[in-house]
Amino acid sequence: MGGGIVLRVENLSVWFPLRRGLIEVLRFRPRRYVYAVNNVSFALREGEVFCLVGESGCGKTTTGRALLGLVKPTGGRILYRPSRELAERLGELGVVFEDGFVDLVSLGRREWRLVRREIQVVYQDPYSSLNPRFTVKRSVEEPLIIHGIGDEEWRDRRVREMLEAVRLLPVSEYLERYPHELSGGQRQRVAIARAFILNPRLVVADEPVSMLDVSIRAEILELLVSLKSRLGTTIVFITHDLATARYVCDRIAVMYLGSIVEVGDAEKVIREPLHPYTRALIAAIPEPDPANRRRMRELPIKGEVPSAVDLPRGCSFMPRCVVYDRADPRIKRLCEERRPGLARVARDHWVACWAVS
Repeated sequence: MGGGIVLRVENLSVWFPLRRGLIEVLRFRPRRYVYAVNNVSFALREGEVFCLVGESGCGKTTTGRALLGLVKPTGGRILYRPSRELAERLGELGVVFEDGFVDLVSLGRREWRLVRREIQVVYQDPYSSLNPRFTVKRSVEEPLIIHGIGDEEWRDRRVREMLEAVRLLPVSEYLERYPHELSGGQRQRVAIARAFILNPRLVVADEPVSMLDVSIRAEILELLVSLKSRLGTTIVFITHDLATARYVCDRIAVMYLGSIVEVGDAEKVIREPLHPYTRALIAAIPEPDPANRRRMRELPIKGEVPSAVDLPRGCSFMPRCVVYDRADPRIKRLCEERRPGLARVARDHWVACWAVS
């Protein structure tokens, strides 16, 4: 894994406005928002697999979509370090750089068209992410056509190479098939081949195995890791499953209600979780050892996730936190009045919790 930073997210926020009713408009009530992502910051190292982990609705997919330019951030910056070739082409369009980085939030459609040669995506649903009218060959070849890369003969060779790389063998049997003729696992292999055919520097994989049979999930995960190692690609892996994250990721960021509450080396976060929410997620992983099951029951989590429209004051996890219940009055006041930021507690381990930091 390389040590250079390929992408840096700074105080990213994504809010979605709620539609106001007639009464609210007439009474001049302020517009309300769904606070999907709130002041999220992290950096991606070249060649690593970085996981965004959390339950449904925590903001992890919205964060991924912001990295891809599919949603417009409300605030913050997404700084990307392009290759030399892309940097030259962006420079010709008048794009401003800062220490070799370009702010993706400031780019228009023309610039994004160039950037997407280096930033690709693997979607969650292999059944809807492929055009039903395209053959496998056309689906995988499409990025090359869009970016005007190679002639027809070269593209044909490249498609065959990628199908072989994702282990759709023999290749000749799959080239002219349509998506409805493939299984879920085969479709996801096609989607992965399509994402990697441009040799991207960054791939966002949004729950790429959650809709697949358990029997083939490990194969797809192994395939992603293999391609990452071979091509040196950086992967943002989005999942709700900590066990999966531990299997494929170098670092893990745990998200809750739009914010990152803990981030660090994958093994360290799994073995030595510090935030109460991370500990609750790990406690939810099935554990056959009775002794461990008893220990896990000592780390409960209260109630339901609050609304992303009406966020709690102070720490967003406070209403569900058993550590808060046992904390001294000084810590409780901090939890009630101030939202904790990420604080370094060990080498490559950060946590947002007043009781810990």
